[in-house]
Order: sequence, then C-alpha cells, then structure tokens
Amino acid sequence: MTLNLKIPLCVFDLETTGTNVTQDRILELAFIKLMPSGEEVRKHYLVNPERPIPRESSAIHGITDEDVAQKPTFREIARELAKFLEGADLAGFNIVKFDLPMLVEEFLRAGVEFDYSRKKIVDAQRIFHLMEKRTLSAAYRFYCAKELTGSHTAEADTQATLDVLLAQVARYENQEVTDGLGKKIGIIKNNTEELARLTTQDVVDLAGRMIRTETGDVVFNFGKHKNKGVLQVLKDEPSYYDWMMNGDFPLDTKRKLTELKLSALKK
Repeated sequence: MTLNLKIPLCVFDLETTGTNVTQDRILELAFIKLMPSGEEVRKHYLVNPERPIPRESSAIHGITDEDVAQKPTFREIARELAKFLEGADLAGFNIVKFDLPMLVEEFLRAGVEFDYSRKKIVDAQRIFHLMEKRTLSAAYRFYCAKELTGSHTAEADTQATLDVLLAQVARYENQEVTDGLGKKIGIIKNNTEELARLTTQDVVDLAGRMIRTETGDVVFNFGKHKNKGVLQVLKDEPSYYDWMMNGDFPLDTKRKLTELKLSALKK
C-alpha cells in the first residue's frame, strides 16, 4: 500500500512532560517524511525541556531528566525542524487535539515561524473513529459477529447490549485494564461490582459536571473551577452555588450539588 502524494507528507509523534499544551514541554520528536516517490526520510530528536520531568510522565514514555540533560532545547533545533517541515503536509494520531497544538506552541515560544494553516492535516485517529463506529451496532458486530437488526428499538437494543456485555466479559475476563495514559486501573472480572468500578467509578452527577478523584474527593469538571474541590469552591465563593442552581444545568446536577453542600454543613 502506498499513498498517492503530490507533496511530501510528514508523519510525526511527540513525547512530552505532560498533556497541558501551555504548561508542558516536548521531550521527544519523531518524523517520517514520506516523499511522492515513496522514499522515507526520518528524523528523531530528544530535547531538553528546561524543567524537571514528572515521574508519572517518565513512567509512561521512559524518558528521564538524565536522558535529556545534555540534549539541545527546542529553541536550538526549531529552525532546522521548521526547514524540514517546509513544503510538507502533516499527519499523526490525535494530531489535531494534541501533537500539533503542542508543536505550534513550542515554535511560538522559540520565535520561529511555522504556518500550519497552509498545510493539509491528516489525523489517523479521526479515521479510526469514523470507520470503526462507537455505536451499539458496531459493538454488536465486533463482539458478537452479528448484524443488529431493529436497532434503535428499545427491545432490540437491550438484547444487543446484554449480548455485547456477555461477550465482553468472556473476551476480556482477567485481563488488565489501562487508561488513556497507560495507567493500570484494574482487571476485568465477572462481577458487577468490579465492572461498575471500572466503567462508572468517578461518576457524581450523570452530566459529568462533577467527578470523583482517585482519592475520593469530588471536584468540578468544567469551567473556571475545573479540578478544584467542590466543597472548597462553595466555601470560598458561596455565590457559585446560586449561579449553578439558577443556571441551565440538569436537575440531577443541582440535586447532587445540594447534597454535597448539605453534607458539609452536617460535619
């Protein structure tokens, strides 16, 4: 299989100190420039982020402070890299939401021109999501090797959901589960308690405006107070409760928020 290209396509991936585009930094960059002729030109960099690498990040990609201590900074390779990417389109996996924003941010900090607006951007993850649908019909086909007839009727969908759940447990029982960052979060077990813990353990309100952290604390999951403790926010900014209660939030969210507020008053 070869791609039909008019200009080079540069496929790339990054490893970073974290996932915050504005605060984290690039550690490693790998590029494969696919030429219209079929030739592949590869580049690889390790860069010094000029800040300590969090241990949890090192646990994922294996890059430590010692590995990059003597490496150039991004600023030092920026012009060379921009020249390499000149005249090429870009591709990656989840490139639009992470890799490209992170790369652009580094170029801007380095003061080096990198105009991605003139480039075609290909995201392989988007193709994956488009072609391997995240629907009940797709899950039924994948796990049960059957076509779902009568989909979007409650009875057919309920039966299909049961069939899928049974097939999932049979397929994955005793297998380890990791989250999107590669962190181990549990093992698939043939019991409801463990399945619920893996799939809905952080749910506080069904809209997901509040979530429960690994330590059991309830934090906001949106807006200016995202990742801040709900009770602490209500203590520091009492008017925030009134704003939410009068706002366009689901009744379930308002009910859960009130329960949390009342629970604090009882302590």
